[in-house]
Amino acid sequence: RMSRHARQLRDQDINPCVAETDASRKCMDDNNYNKDMCAAYFLKYKNCRKFWHNIMMERRRNGVKPEMPTAEERKKMLESM
Repeated sequence: RMSRHARQLRDQDINPCVAETDASRKCMDDNNYNKDMCAAYFLKYKNCRKFWHNIMMERRRNGVKPEMPTAEERKKMLESM
């Protein structure tokens, strides 16, 4: 059974970077935990976190709730870019 925190990390509406997390973890598994082999995946994850963190901070400043857009909202936002 997953802890509440672990469930939140897997929740697409809370964590916008689930796919990047999974890809990084898979890369590490596939490459015997050689971090050098997975640098591109780590960079994608880092960029994802930075991008959505900035969106969240902007929404917080503007009083928009929820601060993190839902998975569906994020999809529409990305399509409009």
